[in-house]
Amino acid sequence: MTSSDLPFSLLLPVYLGDRPEYFTRAFSSAVTDQTRRPTEVVLVRDGPISPALAEAIDTAINASPVMVRRVDLDVNVGLAVALTRGLAACRFDVVARMDADDISLPERFARQLPAIEEGCDLVGTGMLEFNELDKILGRRVPPVGQVEITRQARFRDPFNHPTVVYRKSAVEASGGYRHLPLMEDYWLFARMIMAGATVRNLPEPLVMYRVDSGAYNRRGGLSLFRSELALQRRLLADGFVTPGQFLRNVIVRGGYRFVPVVIRRAVYRQMAVSKHTDTPQ
Repeated sequence: MTSSDLPFSLLLPVYLGDRPEYFTRAFSSAVTDQTRRPTEVVLVRDGPISPALAEAIDTAINASPVMVRRVDLDVNVGLAVALTRGLAACRFDVVARMDADDISLPERFARQLPAIEEGCDLVGTGMLEFNELDKILGRRVPPVGQVEITRQARFRDPFNHPTVVYRKSAVEASGGYRHLPLMEDYWLFARMIMAGATVRNLPEPLVMYRVDSGAYNRRGGLSLFRSELALQRRLLADGFVTPGQFLRNVIVRGGYRFVPVVIRRAVYRQMAVSKHTDTPQ
């Protein structure tokens, strides 16, 4: 079987906070506009949504060139549970992730699927960050190669979650998504690495990640510190980080949650995002 024959599912959750116009653009970019389209879309509605978003979803489904399967959850259960329910509904072992406000560039799946066909269990890519005015703010370049990804995973999430394609079997073998607010993906990817998954990142940006005015507020506060501490305790208990690395992570990553937003933004952009000034087409 060649990569062009490999069937795969696109897993796309939506919830009340998603904007209809962003969803429409995200869906089109990941389905209609792809040079290598998914075989199916699994769309998870995580609780009640607005009538406008419901209409946008119906319109997208009716116009979709591939089959769309819906998983409708009556109450908002959070990202980890929503993705778990969506994964269970995916018919294929290979699953691509997509968020309802980002944009996949046309060659995204054509570039990622060959790496999966070659034997990878998890493949991410770089990202371009952009704002409400469609101005590109910067570029996130992930670590490349199994050794470097594993090394960096002991301090930070080495994958950009909205960009990943993975094997459902590898996700499930690692315990799947588990509830840990804003840390579900990092915890999953660390467990996949610990379980021996073959991982890879493509450095080029194949997804455009939307950054709104509240993005840096959400990266701070007591709730996120508690999630951070819980994550680090689990990584320590599993032997993924050493006691010294645990202490470093709690001090550096945990302390980051309490600095003023203006400093948090500057530190994040210095460490994770390279400057870029182009405008997306």
